Amino acid sequence: MYLSRMIEGRLALLVWIFSLWSARIAYGVVGMLEFGTEVVCTNSPGLIHRQRDMCRSSPDAMVAVGDGIRLATEECRYQFRNHRWNCTGIENPSSFGHVVVVGSREAAFTYAISSAGVAYSVTAACARGNISACGCDPGPKPREPTPAGWKWGGCSVDVNFGVRFSRKFLDVRELEGDERSLMNLHNNKAGRKAVKSSLIVECKCHGVSGSCTMKTCWKTLPTFRQVGDILMKKYYRARPVASQTGASNMGASHVGASHVGASHRRRAKRQHLVLTKGKVPVKREPKKSELVYLQMSPNYCERDLAAGSLGTAGRRCNRTSRGIDGCDLMCCGRGYNTHQYTRTFQCRCNFVWCCKVDCDTCSERTEEYTCK
Repeated sequence: MYLSRMIEGRLALLVWIFSLWSARIAYGVVGMLEFGTEVVCTNSPGLIHRQRDMCRSSPDAMVAVGDGIRLATEECRYQFRNHRWNCTGIENPSSFGHVVVVGSREAAFTYAISSAGVAYSVTAACARGNISACGCDPGPKPREPTPAGWKWGGCSVDVNFGVRFSRKFLDVRELEGDERSLMNLHNNKAGRKAVKSSLIVECKCHGVSGSCTMKTCWKTLPTFRQVGDILMKKYYRARPVASQTGASNMGASHVGASHVGASHRRRAKRQHLVLTKGKVPVKREPKKSELVYLQMSPNYCERDLAAGSLGTAGRRCNRTSRGIDGCDLMCCGRGYNTHQYTRTFQCRCNFVWCCKVDCDTCSERTEEYTCK
């Protein structure tokens, strides 16, 4: 029952995002806000009541949500480009639910990068002035000690707003309060923490004749590639967990932060995640910044949608590599097909006065290898 609800919810969210992008392309940003508020938010299936309310009250932020999901999808595909599972299907509503059904490392990364993408894009939209409810960071200046000769100033990004919005919009779907919901909430939070902890400091010098007698510094976002690199390292170090009944500080804070009902908060206080050693739970809880998973990953060799595997048939591989992108590992011992291509292009070009360029036509033979 939970898996079917999760698949329906994720498919609905993807359909809503595609509707949002279609509206953006057809109407432009300003027109889309009016169109999106009336049509997209009201008629998109699968969005729960709180998400519809957020969509109606903050249509300008919904544009950033769509940007964030797209950014996360592109980054996921880049990070896993040489893996058997390469995020194929996340952008396809017909198969998105299947690639996150198993509570594996890959599901952990998917939830973390999605949450990070929304937090990142909403924060960036705030800094650009595209969201009316936020702008520069309104809070006190950072407490870090400042070196002599410079001070905090300028417009630091309002990452707290982006993190809050991502939390409210994504975490609110995890209503069941079971171990899979707790896993999803934990990984959502780890993704947001990766954005917040990766802020970088930029400075501007002030002084006479180009001197730097005073620096004004502020915090800004890194590239999203840096966030993806951080989460990929966490993917490799992801920790196995299981749910356990008992008192927990983390379980209560997760669900309480998600604005779910009181009954779910009470249930979360009794059930929380603990690390496992083998199949035996231990009393230690995972760190909030760690990615966690409940089940071992399938090998992703064969197509098995029930296990979240699309298989590697037809995937490109590197015949000379001994890594995971090599044909031996990528193709799971099934062998590979060799495709030969001849490419023609202009070469040895020379400028002839006046006024033309003479080029020779060259050709090269290339080979491509795909898994059987």
